[in-house]
Amino acid sequence: MAFDITKFIDRFVEEAREHVNAINQGMMALEKNPADMEVIHQIFRSAHTIKGSSRMFKLLSISDLSHKVEDVFGALREKKIEYSPELSGVLYKGVDAIAALIEKAASGEETQVDQSKLMQRLEAAAEGRFTEARSDVSVKAAPILPANRVITADAPVVQGALPTAAQAISAPEPASPTKPSEKNKTGETIRVSVDKLNELIRLVSEITSRQSRAKQSWQEVSQAAKQLKGIAARLNVAQAAASSEGVGGSPELLNQLAKKLSSIATSGRYDFELQNLLAKELQERSLQLRMLPLATIYDTFHRSAREIIEFSGKDASFSIVGGEIEMDKKIIEKLGDPLIHMLRNAVDHGLEAPEERLALGKPARGNINLTACYEGDKVLFVLTDDGRGLSQEKIREKALKSGLYSSAVLAGMSISEIQNLIFLPGFSTCSIITDISGRGVGMDVVRKNIVDDLKGSISIDSKEGVGTTFQLRLPLTLAIMHVVIIEVAGVMYALPDNYINEILRVGRAGVIEVFDKLAVNVREQLVPVEKLQTILGLSGKSEGKSDELLLLVVKVGAERLGLVVDNIIDEEDMVIKSLPKHMQANKIVSGVIITGRDQLVNVLNVPAIFLAAKEAKSTLGRGAAEVSREIKVLVVDDSVNTREIEKSILEAYGYQVTLAGDGVEALEKARKVKYDIVITDVEMPRMDGFTLTQTLRAEEKYHDTPIMLLTSRDKEEDKRRGIQVGANAYILKGDFEQSNLIATIENLL
Repeated sequence: MAFDITKFIDRFVEEAREHVNAINQGMMALEKNPADMEVIHQIFRSAHTIKGSSRMFKLLSISDLSHKVEDVFGALREKKIEYSPELSGVLYKGVDAIAALIEKAASGEETQVDQSKLMQRLEAAAEGRFTEARSDVSVKAAPILPANRVITADAPVVQGALPTAAQAISAPEPASPTKPSEKNKTGETIRVSVDKLNELIRLVSEITSRQSRAKQSWQEVSQAAKQLKGIAARLNVAQAAASSEGVGGSPELLNQLAKKLSSIATSGRYDFELQNLLAKELQERSLQLRMLPLATIYDTFHRSAREIIEFSGKDASFSIVGGEIEMDKKIIEKLGDPLIHMLRNAVDHGLEAPEERLALGKPARGNINLTACYEGDKVLFVLTDDGRGLSQEKIREKALKSGLYSSAVLAGMSISEIQNLIFLPGFSTCSIITDISGRGVGMDVVRKNIVDDLKGSISIDSKEGVGTTFQLRLPLTLAIMHVVIIEVAGVMYALPDNYINEILRVGRAGVIEVFDKLAVNVREQLVPVEKLQTILGLSGKSEGKSDELLLLVVKVGAERLGLVVDNIIDEEDMVIKSLPKHMQANKIVSGVIITGRDQLVNVLNVPAIFLAAKEAKSTLGRGAAEVSREIKVLVVDDSVNTREIEKSILEAYGYQVTLAGDGVEALEKARKVKYDIVITDVEMPRMDGFTLTQTLRAEEKYHDTPIMLLTSRDKEEDKRRGIQVGANAYILKGDFEQSNLIATIENLL
């Protein structure tokens, strides 16, 4: 469900202005009484709130500057330094700069401004060091505007974060001042907007897709010519036998019409074949216009890798090969996030700490490699690490503990099936959820993006103690897909052919029973078999032959499944159209195509078919009552803005939300009502999030209740304390994403 966080910008600005005023008033109070610890606590909380709220909106300059101001007041609170005129001067410059940036955000201006010199002075001040006052503040102080300042509807909302890979690709370049007919000085080029290019490719794809209509037309004309010729032949025979005068010259006339129609059909076939070739070439040439090199997103990966490795405290080298490989821009836009997820998992789950690697006889520095190459009409990505590999024992334990499968079912699974469990929603072997990993959404997101959205495949090859290799295969473009049209119980369906491994006929005697499943032996490998009619829940009568089965062997990753179908109708290059919004909850169908006879045919989602085939015989899983039960969520945060954002998101997903402004209020409400999950900030007045968590854990009814800390405190000791007091998740507000919040809640529940 889409959620527009930008509508909260005006509320953020209003709240941030109030906190800036509170800081200024508090600093004036400190000038009179520097030892007033209560005032210092209040100022610290205000700076902390601005830091957390701005991080949620990716306003990094405001967040970073607030963080430094917070550090200074933290040092005052811990009595590491004393309040002085020199310290006051540096702090006022910092607060004024924050105020100026807040006003930039309010007016829609760019807030990503170099504050390095001022931040260095604040950092030195927190350590009790002061440099001579200089006018080195990057942003001039701005007056605090009235709290009722209104942001106009057309004012752009500015976010201070660096653009994502997809944003960097999709950002349109400014229009060229030259006329379309003029040549660019650097060569025979012309600048075209992305929207115009996308529209061109859409039209070309539709033309290619509608070739099936032209094919259908000449086939029908050809069939009509044959039928007419047959009628004429029968009339000739009847006239000769009966010497009938009533027919006259009609057989001869029908023969002439049949020949003419046959000639038209032949000509139509030649025209169709030529037009088909031209349409395919036009499609290929137009798609090349939207092809971009993988270097477009690879260039950001090195920086991301450095940040992830540094944050994890591990030592690793990261290499990339294949930046020159070109793919459709639409695919590249969606490829960055899953690859970053996999990179993060390779570092956090895969690589061991340097001391652990040395003890195992490995080099202290680990290796992570990402390569890409062409493989037919697809691109193959290979991500490898030389870490600890996937632990089958841990995966089995997690699956058993989560109630996903029984011990008997897990014992019968192959190595590949066990490893593929990491792609299940909410699956993680981590003991606590952090902003880096453990949510159980990383690999689930990877599979959804690669398999469901990009129509690709993913497979794993892992050896414990040696390392892990992931292979991703993706089509070059999604503009048009080659599909196979089948018939099941009198209904037509389509399957993307990139999932179809092979098509074969098998005698019913060749189907064997293995445990509680049916399978066929295909080149010394057992392939499970399921009737597609049963999976889809169709009640019509099957029209397949009684003595043999027609199997479509489909493949997702390393898993294969034989689907029993009645007939194969055709195969075509088609545009797959999205389902309307009210039907998108149907996981079995991923879209529709329009045939040459203007029939709407559902395109089946093969990965969902795999899951449905497994669940058909499964007696495990949560009951319907548990799924449909209304979930009560307690949200605790001293920031009104943050509370309202979280409340809006959670209520949009059907959760029942109660708000509390601090730990004391939250504890009072928690003792009156049993909540299913608690989401709390850490830095709050009266009672902080750590104390609240520890207090709730001591009470019997909250002993096992999931508790999530959503905070801007990013120090490692804070995370360790979160684990010690019993939190299940520790998420940084700077990494706040709607989908991560919901997925984390679902995982914890």
